[in-house]
Amino acid sequence: MSKKSTGGGTIALNKKAKHEFFIEDKFEAGMALEGWEVKSLREGKVNLVDSYVLMKDGEAFLFGAHITPLSTVSTHFIPDPTRTRKLLLHKRELGRIFGAIAKEGLTCVPLALYWKNGNVKCEIALAKGKKLHDKRATDRDRDWAREKSRVMKNS
Repeated sequence: MSKKSTGGGTIALNKKAKHEFFIEDKFEAGMALEGWEVKSLREGKVNLVDSYVLMKDGEAFLFGAHITPLSTVSTHFIPDPTRTRKLLLHKRELGRIFGAIAKEGLTCVPLALYWKNGNVKCEIALAKGKKLHDKRATDRDRDWAREKSRVMKNS
């Protein structure tokens, strides 16, 4: 799920997350990145599908995001495209996320990567997993909305 960036706005979206989860609450987190990762993000070479946020030792980490290294990365450096990247959040936001995961059984998933004032930001969300019948209902509602707009357009 990568999208070519033109220097501003959205870098990548995780469309699978909205299909698999009910989104409860959203947060904006900074990311600790290396130089080659920023260059790859500028080219839009990132995939957020099957990635999640790991909470460990009072910190948040982005796990499973794949940033494809560019071919121009130095020859003496071996980049790890799926390394765990630290997410930068305020202490009170980390507390809210930890509490929701522990008490309510929610999970934390990344929704999008985007540029904001020259920095890479990751939109993460507290989410509750959907059951199969919930996914079917969502698909049915989306299909009905599409059909309804098609009928209204032709009328």
